[in-house]
Amino acid sequence: MTVIPVELVAPLFVPSSFATRGLVDELLRELRARYPLARAEVPGFDPYWIVTRHADVVEISRQNELFHNADRAATLITRDGEALVREFTGGSWNLFRALVQLDNPEHGPYRQVTVKAFSPQNIAKLREHIGVVAAERIAGLQQLGPEFDWAHELAMPYPLGIVLDLVGVPRADHAKMLRLTQWLFCWADPDLKRPETNPADPTHQTRTWKIVFDEFNEYYSAVMADRRASPRDDIASLIANAEVDGAPLEHVAAISYYAILSTAGHDSTAHSTAWAMWMLAEQPALLKALKADLSLIPAFVDEAIRWATPVKQFVRHATADCTVAGQAIAKGDRLYLSYPSANRDETVFPSPFEFRLDRQPSRQISFGHGGHVCLGQHLARLEMRELWERIVPRLAAVELAGEPRLVHSEFVSGPKSVPVRVRWA
Repeated sequence: MTVIPVELVAPLFVPSSFATRGLVDELLRELRARYPLARAEVPGFDPYWIVTRHADVVEISRQNELFHNADRAATLITRDGEALVREFTGGSWNLFRALVQLDNPEHGPYRQVTVKAFSPQNIAKLREHIGVVAAERIAGLQQLGPEFDWAHELAMPYPLGIVLDLVGVPRADHAKMLRLTQWLFCWADPDLKRPETNPADPTHQTRTWKIVFDEFNEYYSAVMADRRASPRDDIASLIANAEVDGAPLEHVAAISYYAILSTAGHDSTAHSTAWAMWMLAEQPALLKALKADLSLIPAFVDEAIRWATPVKQFVRHATADCTVAGQAIAKGDRLYLSYPSANRDETVFPSPFEFRLDRQPSRQISFGHGGHVCLGQHLARLEMRELWERIVPRLAAVELAGEPRLVHSEFVSGPKSVPVRVRWA
């Protein structure tokens, strides 16, 4: 059994590593070359198999019965943090029970609750509305003057507003949902964390998750009661009135459903959108190419999603002894699936560290793969396409007006600040 040197792999377990551009990419490049599927034994954590190659991430992701999400924590967590989860939950391994923390036979029926709402056909019906929202956001930017923070002014609020409108969250509560998202995913970030959180204490990750869950529980319990009494044409009503095996959704799972829509439902799109503008500001030839041919925008969006890879990892658990790429995996072993590594795999993506518009077809797996592939992927792509189709013709030039900054997070991260200087066409 090959064990990765701890000094090489340890940065993957540290939130601040992801705030330094290129640091994790270089680490993962070395892992793909020397330790493509090997064991990490980092102090404070259980052992994990670090899965870095695209083919291996896909192979594991498509076998949902062999590799479970919910037998232990579905994301990276310290031993002490996981023990605290079990203390808070009375023995459960996960505070949240969203789709990413469910396995069959629960996962399938719970996924069906909203699968139709997020189908390509139904998402396509939102195109006109999303286009109007995008145009309004762009008009707002033009009132700010030539310099503004793209991440703060557009990349964050634009997808947030769209998905929360679909859920049925009043506009007055959108800021609260953004705050809870940042506390959950950015628990260790010096700018976005909950003020009382101490990133030096790894149990504060779990304590923050509990606080966030409790706030979601208080908020969405009232929403569920309201939608059961007076259903509306929104996703909140779908969840509130759904049944599995003739009974309403289990309470924690229902609250978790609302929570994942209110967090992951916009945050990943925000990071991809922020990175897309960062690339345009750094590479003027990209904007020139898009302005010359707007039909390249879908490729631009897919490449931005690959480039950003907002979700950095999920953890799977082997339900039986098995073999992956010739490596024996024992029942109960934990596997860390590295999506940024898969999306930079040199065997799949020529020149993976270049932002290119000619990756057709795109094989990026930022939305996951298999039975747990992201339900919101069609919405995310439509949001980004509608935005860029409207803003590219209006951009004469864009450049950075300061140093962009990345989120401190080992789970979901991307740019938290992208200061730009724009010349409007």
